Amino acid sequence: MYSLMQFLIILFSLGLVLTSLLTIESRDLVKSSRAYLGQALLLVAILSVYAVALPNHELFLWSVTILVSKGIIVPWLLRRYGRKVDRAEVRPLIELWPSLLIALGLIVLFFWLTHSHYSFLIPSPDVAGEPYRTNLAVAATILCLGFYALLTRRDAVKAVIALCLMENGVHLGLMSLAPTIPETAMIGVATDVVISIWMLLYIITGIYAKNASTDTWDLSKLRG
Repeated sequence: MYSLMQFLIILFSLGLVLTSLLTIESRDLVKSSRAYLGQALLLVAILSVYAVALPNHELFLWSVTILVSKGIIVPWLLRRYGRKVDRAEVRPLIELWPSLLIALGLIVLFFWLTHSHYSFLIPSPDVAGEPYRTNLAVAATILCLGFYALLTRRDAVKAVIALCLMENGVHLGLMSLAPTIPETAMIGVATDVVISIWMLLYIITGIYAKNASTDTWDLSKLRG
């Protein structure tokens, strides 16, 4: 029988998989960024539950950082710069339904692989069992989905969102492997990439102003 802490964290973690799927498969960049916002809020919820239950109050600092960066600043940047480009995503390499089936297959495969071979990944017995096992499986799944989106999407803005997903997967993995160590929160805060996201979006809108497209395949037109 799971405790309330375990149940909540597992529930929120599975919600991260759903929001990842919505983020990468939505062909509307505004809806995609909203799904990413939902994922950021779920990360904040997971960290907050960890901070109360363990207890590791330094995790509250990390949760506040995620709330500000991923829950406020990054969605604001995506909305601000999204107004300067086309709202509809550039047609990806794989159409919606085949891509959705591939993404679902990747979710099942990577969740099962990580969940089944969890014992090879944990650094100490303190993080054996639930909810850490499910969390790490979800982290690997999110990383895989972000990488899949990065490989199959031609829209530069969607590529930035895919990078954001991958960062979320890294952060979830970090909090799953070492949630009781105070330094974990400091590492999480230090590895936030909000500045990099801003720079990428700034460059993309500059390219769009010259090229009238965010299609990465059209970048060769900028030569000369």
